[in-house]
Amino acid sequence: MDSSTQCDRCDVAVVGAGMGGLAAAIRLAAAGRAVSVFEAHGWPGGKMRVIDSPAGPIDAGPTVLTLRDVLDELFETAGATLERHLTLLPLTLLARHFWTDGTRLDLYPDADANLQAVTDAFGVRSGAEFARLARDTAALFAQLERAIMRSPGPDAVAATRAMLLHPGLWPWLLPGRSLAGMLRARLSHPHLRQLFGRYATYVGGNPMRAPAVLGLIWQAEAAGVWAVEGGMGALARALASLLQGCGGSIRYGAAVARIRVSGGRVSGLSLGSGEDIACNQLVFNGDPAALAHLLDSPRHAPGAWQTRPRSLSARVWTFSAGVADRGIGADALGYHNVFFADDPEQEFLPLSRGRTPPCPTIYVCAQDRAATAPDGPERFQFILNAPPAAADLGAALDPGKDSPCNRHPCRRLAQFGVQLSPEPGPEALTTPQDFAKLFPHSQGALYGLSPDRALATFLRPGTRTRVEGLYLAGGGVHPGAGVPMALISGRHAAEAAMADRNSMPRLHPTAMPGGTSTASATTARARSR
Repeated sequence: MDSSTQCDRCDVAVVGAGMGGLAAAIRLAAAGRAVSVFEAHGWPGGKMRVIDSPAGPIDAGPTVLTLRDVLDELFETAGATLERHLTLLPLTLLARHFWTDGTRLDLYPDADANLQAVTDAFGVRSGAEFARLARDTAALFAQLERAIMRSPGPDAVAATRAMLLHPGLWPWLLPGRSLAGMLRARLSHPHLRQLFGRYATYVGGNPMRAPAVLGLIWQAEAAGVWAVEGGMGALARALASLLQGCGGSIRYGAAVARIRVSGGRVSGLSLGSGEDIACNQLVFNGDPAALAHLLDSPRHAPGAWQTRPRSLSARVWTFSAGVADRGIGADALGYHNVFFADDPEQEFLPLSRGRTPPCPTIYVCAQDRAATAPDGPERFQFILNAPPAAADLGAALDPGKDSPCNRHPCRRLAQFGVQLSPEPGPEALTTPQDFAKLFPHSQGALYGLSPDRALATFLRPGTRTRVEGLYLAGGGVHPGAGVPMALISGRHAAEAAMADRNSMPRLHPTAMPGGTSTASATTARARSR
């Protein structure tokens, strides 16, 4: 999947083979541009990592796809169809939610089924409250999707106009109104408040601080969720293959040490190996905070107000194990499972103070249950909310330090009746410090700028930068975190680069020092730490 790149033929360089970088590269290559992607790691997908296990490769990053039309449109732009490259598995059960008092709630991609499930679990009053919540968040999503999420930049005028026409939605936009506060006003049952508050964490937010409008995130999931046959790593590999089919190339193990700027215009990049690459335009698919360390002139980097404070991170366990046929039973787990903390304040108060919570909610992806669960060991990913690395250095994230819950997530799951064997060892754990090493200058934050600030949507870096010919893509820039959002950011970057092309001077072939590095012939998966 790699090919060598001649420095005098690099029209557009893309730094980073994450979702945003791949989406931008595919669109540019499909438009006839000579595109070369430079990826520091040995795999495509960025945070969409894959870990090897005895049961097969395990997703160690995103676990599902929402807003499928974004991906379909990307393949169509490249003259291909998604079905020829990937098999998507629609989930008939969106998620299964557990509480230690024995309550269990399933949610579905069907509004009537969800209303019935909530009513059965929590009563008629909660059912009516949920119905109102669903109507409000669906209206929020519909009004803001075009003005914010799909727009090249957040259109405050269009968003304001849409909201003025729907005064019933104004409470969701009140300054200082947190998602947790909004849910307290709308939902009487604490379990439902806890469940829908958790959606803020999907973009790295804390529901105690995140603006109420983040409640619309639920609607992206309610509209449908797909797993990928072969895991999410198969999606990254399919996009890399699609890029190659369009004439683009990827160089793995090609860490970028510097982005060169001349006269206010991007002129090329330097690899850690010492090789220099000249280019006309450059798409940076990485944490925007890294640009302060990569650009020739740091003053051209996004300001600190666009990258700080940092979003949440996570402690991620990836491993294979068998499920004991006792307790809640081997058949009780779905593909998506959420085992809630007993007290959400004891989870999110420590996080708001930059500390690891003693007993957080545990998200469990049982990867093999997108289809029929295997008879033997199956693959699991656990995700537990944590502060970014820089915020919790004192705790050092010692799994046995803070409480019995932190000794091992399987101890906590046993309280719900889930028995896994063998339990994973410390080699299966990726901490915020590990993420900080994997993705330099991110401080381990998984979503860039924290969404908890009232105007975070308008503060997040956009596609264009202060450097002519330098564009941004990825979950740390507009429109934000998540696989479809990163793909949309790639579209915006490609469109901006193509729109600007005619106004930029052509690159003259030059011989750059350092030669051309040998490209890797593999797309190695990330190993367990």
